[in-house]
Amino acid sequence: MGFQKKKVLLAPLDPVHDIGLKMIKRGLDQAGHETILLPPDYSPEEIIKAAMDHNVDVILISRTLGYRVAEILGSFIDLAEASGLREKVKIGIGGMAIRPELAAELGFDAGFGPGTTVEEAVAFVEGREYVKESKGKNKIKKDMTEKYDYTFKNKTIEKLLSTIADGIIEYVKDKTTPGIERAKIREKMLEINDEAELLQLKKEYANLCDDIVKAYYTKGTLKEKTRQLSREELEALTTYLERLKNKMNPEYLQYTETNPIVFIQYGTGCPFMDIAHIKTCEAWGADGVVHFDPSWGARTEGFYEGYITHEEDGSIITYENLKIIKEALMPSSLWQVRAHRGLNTPETVLLAGKVGADLTKINIAYGSLGGGTDPERLTVDAVAAIKYAARFGMPFDVVTNEELCGVPAYKAFAGMLIVTMLGLKLGARPILQPLFCYSPEVMIGGQMSDNYVDFNAAKVMALRSILNAPIWCGAPIGFLTQTEDRVQSSLSTALHASLASSLGVDGISIASADEAYSGGPISAAARIDTLRATQAAFRFFGHTQIVPTKNSEVWASQIVEGIEKTLEAVVKNGNFVDALYKGLLGSREEGAYPGRAGRGTVKAYTFWG
Repeated sequence: MGFQKKKVLLAPLDPVHDIGLKMIKRGLDQAGHETILLPPDYSPEEIIKAAMDHNVDVILISRTLGYRVAEILGSFIDLAEASGLREKVKIGIGGMAIRPELAAELGFDAGFGPGTTVEEAVAFVEGREYVKESKGKNKIKKDMTEKYDYTFKNKTIEKLLSTIADGIIEYVKDKTTPGIERAKIREKMLEINDEAELLQLKKEYANLCDDIVKAYYTKGTLKEKTRQLSREELEALTTYLERLKNKMNPEYLQYTETNPIVFIQYGTGCPFMDIAHIKTCEAWGADGVVHFDPSWGARTEGFYEGYITHEEDGSIITYENLKIIKEALMPSSLWQVRAHRGLNTPETVLLAGKVGADLTKINIAYGSLGGGTDPERLTVDAVAAIKYAARFGMPFDVVTNEELCGVPAYKAFAGMLIVTMLGLKLGARPILQPLFCYSPEVMIGGQMSDNYVDFNAAKVMALRSILNAPIWCGAPIGFLTQTEDRVQSSLSTALHASLASSLGVDGISIASADEAYSGGPISAAARIDTLRATQAAFRFFGHTQIVPTKNSEVWASQIVEGIEKTLEAVVKNGNFVDALYKGLLGSREEGAYPGRAGRGTVKAYTFWG
């Protein structure tokens, strides 16, 4: 034993409560110390006498009740001093009513509040510094795709998907867009050092941009409410990160190995604020972060350059903005830069790959039917983007947020699976992302009138029956199930997280408690709410499972049947892009509207020579 054996008196200064001391006694006994546990009805005078009679080295007092706590504990220290015991014995106090500051003020050697571990109390007795073990410091970056071989279990669906994906590849082979051409130019711009050549490339790039972006390259002007970060702000950010470096002691959300990876979303508009939110979420256990770009950026041709902040939704994508985000992340944090819905899809994936992102997000169906982009434009762009994702080794998820418009799950899943097959044929690693919430479809159809479990479970069961692929529920979980009440929203997120875990999914995205109904900035406190709620839910359910009713199996079968019929209709139609315009993957009556952004911009390769 590398320490001196101690004689320890444990005494509850409470009418009844001594459970904590009993646990500490066991820990001290196991460590080889001699312990004496007094009953909970001893007076301060009797505790002092017992300590003197047994000639103890340490006294550990517990106090659970807050009533008269300062008065009672203060008088105990006075008695210890009057008896001469205080000079010889170390005295610690712990319990629900205790805070370290109060203990120090009253004259105790240490104070242990709620959450104190047995190991911490043992370290105090042994006179050594206690270093709290943190699983978070040993976190490693995970790959959601590594255990999947993408084998299709449903051969009928596999054949239909293969036909559609082959048709898409054939359709786009002689086509290009301003977005694709900009991505090519951007890559050259990132790789050359010659100033004259760079200037020429910027002119070529600007000619492929909307006027609002072109003005930056020709006049140096940015859109309204948008500006470059100052040198002082960037220096302050560097200082902030240096100060944080040694302070980070991250939580660990998962209780079992089967609990999913947990992502948060950021997009405050300001890179500095984004990083502050990211670091807060990393500290409270988030495993990954998702970059949200502005809604106006998705409908604008071209990207700015530099460290840029603005006062609207989402955070502007530039190489420099992404670079400082990357540099601020913990080594274990997964980072996704989404690129699924706009006119800069290929360039976004290129930049993400160049900067070192781990993941991206691409979906033709949602971007075309719920994201505002022209179906033909996004189809051509998405193929180029998927090729970049494959080249940089970035898995991409295929979100199904068209469900939020009212599109039935089976149609949204058909679109998701088409892009998944396209990704596989192009050498990429897609991730399925079903919506996991109280969606418009079930509001109308009533599938969740009895519970919120069965239909969400049916979605995962249906996908598992089709394809051996990773599943990342989100965008985020619980969305539209939350209210403006932070407690309800945190609870809803935690319950959805537990259901997702029970179903064996690989990842989940969670919102802050105020995100779905925020009328202004999203607060860091609200982010912590949902992270802590998710952590508590994982611990509560542990290795148990949430068991859906038989309805989930019935609905899973109906979803698979609907997917097959939808894919058959697309194959029969003969052209995927035309199928999007015609509403085969989501009609106007269902809330899906083919986007107009970028319409008429698809050209033959020869157009740009």
